Amino acid sequence: MLAGISADYYLRLERGRDRNPSVQVLDALAEVLQLDADSAAHMVELARPKSRRTQPPPRTERVPDGIAMLLDTFAVPAFVQNRCTDVLAANRLAVALSPHMAPGVNRLRALFTDPLAQQLHMDWEQGTAGVVAQLRAAAGAETDDPRLTQLVGELSLRSERFRRLWARHDIRRWEGATTRLRHPQVGELHLRREKLAITGSDGLLLVVHHAEPGTPSATALALLGSLSATEQEVTGAPHTGSGPGR
Repeated sequence: MLAGISADYYLRLERGRDRNPSVQVLDALAEVLQLDADSAAHMVELARPKSRRTQPPPRTERVPDGIAMLLDTFAVPAFVQNRCTDVLAANRLAVALSPHMAPGVNRLRALFTDPLAQQLHMDWEQGTAGVVAQLRAAAGAETDDPRLTQLVGELSLRSERFRRLWARHDIRRWEGATTRLRHPQVGELHLRREKLAITGSDGLLLVVHHAEPGTPSATALALLGSLSATEQEVTGAPHTGSGPGR
């Protein structure tokens, strides 16, 4: 009634019997349901008619050479992930900050199934809610992506918290935020996390962690960089450049 549509029409929309609501109807529903901007945009995307043309094959998830080179120039932790949160490439300091930032790791799976993740992330509950909402936003209308379907199915079976969060249908766009970590070597870190879209790629993100200059976290991050460099010199371990996606 508040949206100016009949109950029968609303039920048809909910049950998928009418797949082409007008923009006016969508705007009215978004206002009545008090959706924020991200959720309203997601709803419009879901309702957009799909092209009947054959979809082009997905682009290979390859980290551009320039981005791979750029990772090595950063004096802060940085890595590249795809829309399913698989880490495709990372610099040495990212891996020193967390083993869950190493190439080949799925960050979502690690966050919900590895007990070390909850110990490392001081805001674990808030972080898990955010990353699930971001995953749903990144998936958009491509909810039949086989990789996404497999990941969601696996985590729904393995993690009650993931199952509940995914069922909430929260939407949040990839964006920067502050994260608090408790590192076993350098202690507590308050870091900014920036997520930058890599143009010309199929949804790849460059994720960078950095600290405010002059803070204890900046000092701790610099110490971590020195420790990881020393460890590499002592062990002779090769640089952790990229994983299978490169």
